[in-house]
Amino acid sequence: MSDEWKVRAAAKKALTESCIPPKWLVPADQLPGKHVRDVTAFPRESGLLSARELEITETDLIPLARKLQTGEWRAREVTEAFCHRAAIAHQLVNCLVEVFFDVALAQAEAADEHFRTNGKPIGPLHGVPVSLKDQFRVTGVETTMGYVRWIGKKDTMDSVLVDLLRRAGAILYVKTNVPQTLMLGETRNNIFGETRNPFNRALSCGGSSGGEGALLAMRGAVVGVGTDIGGSIRIPAAFCSLYGLRPSHGRLPYALAANSMDGQETIHSVCGPLGHTPEDLGYFVKAVLAQQPWYHDPKVIEMPWRSDKMLEGIVGVKTFAVIDSDGECTPHPPVQRALREVRGALERAGHRVVPWPNYRVKEMVQLVLAIFSADGGLDLRSAVEGEEPVAGIESIIRDRQSLTLNGAWDLQKRKREFERLFMEHWNAVNRQHGVVDGLIMPVAPHAAVEPHKYLYYGYTYLANLLDYPSVVVRVGKADPQQDKRIVDFSPVNELDGRIQETYDPEMYAGAPTAVQVVGRRLQEEYTLGLAQQIRFALQGTSAAETAAQLRHSRRPSQF
Repeated sequence: MSDEWKVRAAAKKALTESCIPPKWLVPADQLPGKHVRDVTAFPRESGLLSARELEITETDLIPLARKLQTGEWRAREVTEAFCHRAAIAHQLVNCLVEVFFDVALAQAEAADEHFRTNGKPIGPLHGVPVSLKDQFRVTGVETTMGYVRWIGKKDTMDSVLVDLLRRAGAILYVKTNVPQTLMLGETRNNIFGETRNPFNRALSCGGSSGGEGALLAMRGAVVGVGTDIGGSIRIPAAFCSLYGLRPSHGRLPYALAANSMDGQETIHSVCGPLGHTPEDLGYFVKAVLAQQPWYHDPKVIEMPWRSDKMLEGIVGVKTFAVIDSDGECTPHPPVQRALREVRGALERAGHRVVPWPNYRVKEMVQLVLAIFSADGGLDLRSAVEGEEPVAGIESIIRDRQSLTLNGAWDLQKRKREFERLFMEHWNAVNRQHGVVDGLIMPVAPHAAVEPHKYLYYGYTYLANLLDYPSVVVRVGKADPQQDKRIVDFSPVNELDGRIQETYDPEMYAGAPTAVQVVGRRLQEEYTLGLAQQIRFALQGTSAAETAAQLRHSRRPSQF
């Protein structure tokens, strides 16, 4: 193998760096040293952003959108503030791959002119900067997706989601980093390198939507779009102290986005938002659905946003089943504590928490892996041809026997049967404990992860195999004083032991903790409401108080 790919990769990386305006480069003597792990406060404390820029970039999506729609804030000013903060974030955690600030500012000025001329906003996302994972095509911008062989090909049309975001009034300004192949819970590739966690730069930001997670954690974006085939929205959301929605297939448009294993539709990759509150996620989804994506992507179900369903999830006493461990991989102590805190908060708020018997977890994981490797690794192997595979993907690109067509059909039958049996399992739990509204479980065995040590994805695979919606809810931070190593740990298998051995309380200090709440298929609104219930409970608000507050306020996600 020649080194030509290294030259091409270096040139592309340099081109991206050159798109950061010189006036926004952080002086070398102000950049935090490598020993500084938590850099989330740097934008506020460095003095590089004005008070107005800080106010704008630290406003959540719904109030930001309202200020833009009323004309209180201008799109140009808002866009420039987020461009500036994104530029700073990139210099600290290496999260951006495509930077098109000039185009974004021109779009923002056009949005302001539209408001002046017509006296009304373009749409529900008027003037809102939206960041994109480097799978979504933007006309005139490259989509390399971490593959060297894709460098230099500018897209000539937008992905359907991008087109609909424009129709809703959104401003597109950056695309963010992904791991080579996308099939990794960390973010690294040979072009742009590794993206680190803003809360602890010794750890990973997660993947594959890791650039999105890191940028949002630095408040360089107010909302961003990722994709999820094995946990790729939920992992970065959990690792970066965010909220993230993995919707069921068919709720949001994926058409004309780039992908690995394109054409594999046994387990669908889906797109969804990452943001700072569950309500913001709901607002974003509602804004996209208002553009009637079912007329632009044939895979999208004609199902408009259901505000009443989200409200139904937010109010009332709920029953949650908590999965402390799936029986195959024991979570690290910080994750165990997060689960205990969520359980306690829900019980104090008046909700019911019931046990959940694990259901054929090992079989589920093996089925997902068999589906992903049905082509013998050919697709991923071909995509990395001509460059070196990055650490962590060796096993998924190795050459092995591909399945016959009948073999692939058999996997689909097994998946269909597992879906039916799991539904019956949930129904059986309902008969024993009353209707379970949502399942609460870890997102990963660890709070963030040391690079090269992400070894188990069973906690996220479940929602992908079943096509259930799942929402990540942030909980707290790892604390060496509270989260000691497990004494006399007895692993259930060899991998369980290896994963516990990776836990170092000092290394993980400050890493965000989170849980995910999983709902029934196509119940995105209700599941977002459940996430809001958990958020309120963690804040000390009871179910009765939540209902009373909502009676005196607007319904969620209105525009």
